Amino acid sequence: MKIEQTLIIFKPDSIQRGIVGEILSRFERAGLKIVATKMIAPNEKHYHTHYEDIGKMISRRGQKAFDVTLKLMLDGPVVAMVLEGVESISLVRKLVGTTEPKASLPGTIRGDYAHMSFVHADEEDLGIPNLIHASGDANDAKLEIAHWFSGNEIFSYETAHDKFTQSKRKK
Repeated sequence: MKIEQTLIIFKPDSIQRGIVGEILSRFERAGLKIVATKMIAPNEKHYHTHYEDIGKMISRRGQKAFDVTLKLMLDGPVVAMVLEGVESISLVRKLVGTTEPKASLPGTIRGDYAHMSFVHADEEDLGIPNLIHASGDANDAKLEIAHWFSGNEIFSYETAHDKFTQSKRKK
């Protein structure tokens, strides 16, 4: 059993559409617990650290991809959260769907609530309004959580799910 923490960020498009609670309920129903949360309006420097220093977006996809993403992210506040649970990183990625909303399967968050393709976004010079960021792997999750939250902002408590998923650790 591998209890992990992962970062999710509700992007400005999910906040502006008023669907944060609806999306969050999917994570909670899957047995993930919120151990940190805050609404914040990060500046360009904060996003550069997140998307390039940690995520290597400019290195992988180019300056233009970063610039359109930055414009989208600066369009309003975001809600950052740390979720915890059994293999939470891969579970959250599965629930969220692929980065390109058009390619996300029905039943995933992006498949149900977003639809834009990379082709359309590139043609229109837009960032992809794909609702939510989710850490890609354990290393990214560790770095991202440390970037968005201080240690005293992350809490530990028991939920009903813990009884079923962590009972061996508590004996």
